[in-house]
Amino acid sequence: MSEIDLDSRKASPADESEELVERCRMLGIEWLEKAPEIDTEVSGLIEPDVAVRLRVIPIERQNGHLLVAMADPLDVTAADEVGAIVGLSIKRVGLDGEAFGDLMRGTYGTTAARMAESLAADSGMASTTDLEHNLDAIEAGDIHRMAEEPTLINLVNLLLLEAIQSRTSDVHIEPFESELKVKYRVDGVLAEQSPPPKHLQPALIGRIKIMAGMNIAERYVPQDGHITLRFEGRKVDIRVSTVPTLYGESVVMRILDKSSIQLQLETLGMDVEHRDTMDSLISKPHGLVLVTGPTGSGKTTTLYACLSKLYDPRKKIITIEDPVEYELGGINQIPVNPKRGLTFATGLRAILRQDPDVIFVGETRDAETIDIVIRSALTGHLVFSTLHTNDALSSVGRMIDMGAEPYLAASVLEGLLAQRLGRRLCPECMEWTTLSEDLSHRLTPQELELLDGRMPVARGCEACKEQGFYGRLGFFELIRITPNLRSAIAENSAVYELKNALPEDFRTMRDDGMAKVARGETSIDEVLRATQDVDEG
Repeated sequence: MSEIDLDSRKASPADESEELVERCRMLGIEWLEKAPEIDTEVSGLIEPDVAVRLRVIPIERQNGHLLVAMADPLDVTAADEVGAIVGLSIKRVGLDGEAFGDLMRGTYGTTAARMAESLAADSGMASTTDLEHNLDAIEAGDIHRMAEEPTLINLVNLLLLEAIQSRTSDVHIEPFESELKVKYRVDGVLAEQSPPPKHLQPALIGRIKIMAGMNIAERYVPQDGHITLRFEGRKVDIRVSTVPTLYGESVVMRILDKSSIQLQLETLGMDVEHRDTMDSLISKPHGLVLVTGPTGSGKTTTLYACLSKLYDPRKKIITIEDPVEYELGGINQIPVNPKRGLTFATGLRAILRQDPDVIFVGETRDAETIDIVIRSALTGHLVFSTLHTNDALSSVGRMIDMGAEPYLAASVLEGLLAQRLGRRLCPECMEWTTLSEDLSHRLTPQELELLDGRMPVARGCEACKEQGFYGRLGFFELIRITPNLRSAIAENSAVYELKNALPEDFRTMRDDGMAKVARGETSIDEVLRATQDVDEG
């Protein structure tokens, strides 16, 4: 599928480098550090979504020229496009990154919601049919025609731009009887956006399906698709899923923006003790390291961080994933394709013939896969994989349930990591306050002693958009397999016996989370919410 280019030029970072400024001055292009006064009549010469995409703001007319402020004045392609739109020659000036962003927001306060409102007033689209009550009556050809309307294309592009800029991980479009809801998931929490008019539903969803390479005529079976965007000089992948509901198709777009993820264990929230243990595990020549947790707990990101740290041109690293979420430089990544017979098990057999040093299996789901994973670890490969269990120790039982022999599991296991994700308190507005009585009743004596009557809270500020949280961090539970624990696993011991064999330095996810609360990194509520399904007994 061809890439959809939201931002076709190579954009400079927000904080413009000194090199860029110097190059502009050498070429005689003025560089501004303060936002200039804007002629509103002139700024209206180009549409808001075009200004956002090209990162260009018209300032004023000067002797038959149009003076424009640009984030990257060396971007001749963007300047030429603006010149073609307005029919004037362009004079470029540079503007400092932060000042440019403020000027853009002040000049073009347009949002996807506002654009949808203006489309709602478009009688041509509204009169196409009574869409609110008869969505099934619309022909595929009509949907295709509406989805190709320039204003509708701009609306979808702006919706995606806003989502990417606001650090959204998922965009949900949900149809109901009389409304169409749009929600962004930011830092793991869904937030409703201003909804577009219901009558735009077929065209809006149709446009997304066209972008994702889906069958626009098929509205009654689930479909999966993929969109590739160019935004601010970087590639953004979007996985699209549709399912039919009572009132039309529900769409979820998962945004995979590699620039937004941190592939270092420290930035994921792992403390120095856990990082040291992980370093020792990933440096082993062979064995099996499992990362466990529910869907969306950050398992894959953690393992990507491990693989990135482990990467060495002298090592052959191969992954098999369903799907490949992020491209890792220098690492061979294989996407599962069951329709063509490429499952985890068949792919893993083929990988072993590629003479790898390190193997990452996206998920161990069945007896066949766990058998090959164990054999791979036994024959001199370092293997990473994931399981869906509540805590680290439960993964031993899950392996045995899938058919692994206890003595084989014991011989290959080197480490077990369980994790959850919680929201990180905004560092700009975090402050300490007295521990509330309702929370103190939910804490253990050890936790009360750790917090010493205080707890961190964030009041909300401009940096976090008044949410009090900015980004996420992990709560980890890491078990290194000691001789005592290995022996207990080989004997197929009960869970309580395995717990008695745990190393003395073992900490639960809740313990790890509370240590982060004591450092002011997250809130008590976040730790309790994220770890409530973990057996603390």
